[in-house]
Amino acid sequence: MRYVGDHRRQTHSRIVESASYGLRQNGAEGLSVVELMKLAGLTHGGFYNHFESRAALVGEAIAFAMDQTAERWKKLANRKANEDRFETLIADYLSSRHRDNPRQGCALPALAADVARSSRGSNGRLLPSWRR
Repeated sequence: MRYVGDHRRQTHSRIVESASYGLRQNGAEGLSVVELMKLAGLTHGGFYNHFESRAALVGEAIAFAMDQTAERWKKLANRKANEDRFETLIADYLSSRHRDNPRQGCALPALAADVARSSRGSNGRLLPSWRR
């Protein structure tokens, strides 16, 4: 079956986006490759057609989540006067809407537990188990 020209890119993007939502809900340790691919509506068989490793997908998914957070913060801040921006961002971050919707929220709280379970690599840097 032939696919349209950008099918691969679209599928890759869908996997990354779905994985970013899953990672925010469960952390990087909380999802297997099978589960990450299932979130995108795909089987795990095609995983290595898109990613070199699980760590590569997790890295892209975290970057996607952080980009979404930064974009949201920019939009919120741009609607406010300079002196009100900090309070606006804090109020949004601490809101019940943000707390109750980790799928759309900041990736950092979900990943904090993974960092806590990390060990040091040969270079002395923290190395979460999904990167070992």
